[in-house]
Amino acid sequence: MPLDAPSAEDPAEDSSPDQLGGVWDVVVVGAGPAGSSAAYAAAAQGRRVLLLDKAEHPRYKTCGGGIIGPSRDSLPPDFKIPFQDRVSAVTFALNGRYTRTRRSKRMLFGLVNRNEFDLRLVEAAQQAGAVLVTGVTATGVEQGGADRRTVAVTLADGRSVRTRAVVGADGSASRIGRHVGVTFDQIDLGLEAEIPVPERVARDWEGRIHLDWGPLPGSYGWVFPKTDSGTLTVGVISARGDGERTKEYLADYIRRLGLSGFTPAVESGHLTRCRAEDSPLSRGRVMVAGDAAGLLEPWTREGISYALRSGRLAGEWAVQVAEADTPGEVRRQALNYAFAIKAGLGVEMRAGKVMLEAFEQRPHLFHLAVCLINPAWRAFARTTQGHITFAQILRQYGAARRLAALASR
Repeated sequence: MPLDAPSAEDPAEDSSPDQLGGVWDVVVVGAGPAGSSAAYAAAAQGRRVLLLDKAEHPRYKTCGGGIIGPSRDSLPPDFKIPFQDRVSAVTFALNGRYTRTRRSKRMLFGLVNRNEFDLRLVEAAQQAGAVLVTGVTATGVEQGGADRRTVAVTLADGRSVRTRAVVGADGSASRIGRHVGVTFDQIDLGLEAEIPVPERVARDWEGRIHLDWGPLPGSYGWVFPKTDSGTLTVGVISARGDGERTKEYLADYIRRLGLSGFTPAVESGHLTRCRAEDSPLSRGRVMVAGDAAGLLEPWTREGISYALRSGRLAGEWAVQVAEADTPGEVRRQALNYAFAIKAGLGVEMRAGKVMLEAFEQRPHLFHLAVCLINPAWRAFARTTQGHITFAQILRQYGAARRLAALASR
């Protein structure tokens, strides 16, 4: 049910040509996985939800497009994942050497093109009742005025949108995140090339990805085949600060794979930002989710599952914030959102930081473990399938704790 009966200022009753008018229950800024999940979760509860994005969908997004188990489990009911390929094998390499392929009898995870995947998420939010408006850029939030029950999302064209709760999901350079005061303690540079290949090459990669533990501390490279569209997504990631060597790594990686003779259709880069543990997740009636909150897995830098899960939680708690009448109640509901994030994703992120620290020091130990030790390979497979997390591995397996401790020395 809506929070209040429709009034002259409510979107449902607004007959003006400006569809941004009125007071919304929840405004979500950014229509990526986090934003669309938040909009879906709030709209599914019967709330009046506005989903804003500066781009029109479908649009290209720099991303490997891996859909692991936790991502699959966080999607709306009956959501049809537009798989380009289903992965059951991984070829591991240590900076191009000591290559070994390991196979699973069951699918490890799936691969998607982000333009298709994100579009379906937006459509799911719309089907739940959210209103999508594209081509608008949110520049900030104004709150704390005389009307303590609403805030204003300001737009680049001078307009503003009134709402009772805001979810910022506008990416790693989030303006809403700056309003909240999000801080980061890990920033990495990812570079990627989308390489169209002949069918014979695409079929050779079908069902198999490549992971290369790279030459820079904490770096790795990947090949994710998008077999149905005949492209290979090839990328590398490493800590920000040595862009030239990261570029060299990508070029060397493509050459070693025998792919340098093919012309990339898209070459792109992006920064991934991982939140500091004490970074805020809300301010007043404004919450942040996904990349805007710095929520991603620190070691692998996987972000889709974190976006989907945090977005869903943000949408659910945004409804509670919207219903709150007093600053104290707003604060309590926003803290509940923060507790939910920290109890789940926060625990996983702490474990990921332990794994990354160890991997930076001794990548060869991780390579030997996953290639030669069957329990380590099974742990990798079960993690991608969503049966276990890094935190659970460190907690339940003494060998994993010893490996992490040895590697970090």
